[in-house]
Amino acid sequence: MTAVQSAGRQGLDEPWLVWQERHRAMRLLFDELGWHDLSARRLLEVGCGGGDNLLDFLRMGFSPRALAGVESAADRFAHAMQRLPSGITLMQGDPSLMKLPDASEDIVFQGGVFSALLDAPFQWRLAQAMWRWVMPGGGVLWYDISAAAGATTRSAVPVARVRELFPQGRFTVRRLTLNEGLARHLSPSHPLLYACLGAVPMLCTHALIWIEKPT
Repeated sequence: MTAVQSAGRQGLDEPWLVWQERHRAMRLLFDELGWHDLSARRLLEVGCGGGDNLLDFLRMGFSPRALAGVESAADRFAHAMQRLPSGITLMQGDPSLMKLPDASEDIVFQGGVFSALLDAPFQWRLAQAMWRWVMPGGGVLWYDISAAAGATTRSAVPVARVRELFPQGRFTVRRLTLNEGLARHLSPSHPLLYACLGAVPMLCTHALIWIEKPT
């Protein structure tokens, strides 16, 4: 998702409201974990695209040297290389085949990758790789479509499916992201109403999930 330049601009739009909601939910999660100094935490993003999410994590307080991303598409990888600080480690290739150290990351993040994967065996291989990379006491941070919302090229990944992919994890689930049709209608003139309706789980299409790896 593209980050909007200014939170104080007139006429908040849907992408900004979605980003703001997710950003706030992640910060709350990290605070609940007692991770107030994020500069000491290592984070790897699977499917980092052009680097938007990694830039967001920098804004949250992660250190560039502690951030890494894997991207399979050559054009997106090249875009990320151009715009991200040199301290961030970027790798190109199939993330399920990456030879990364086991238990090396506090957080392995995926945002919208699994809803684009229709191949169940590949989902399983990727989930296993992500779980290997997480150190005990850390976790997989998951943000993805969990309920169908009209026409889309992506498939919802229900929370029950996520539990199948990470059977050993301890789950904390938050419903986020107001149904796109409602959000588009409300965002230009009713941002406060967006926040109110976004607090109703049955109206939300995405899940932010923390999957903790037991110590």
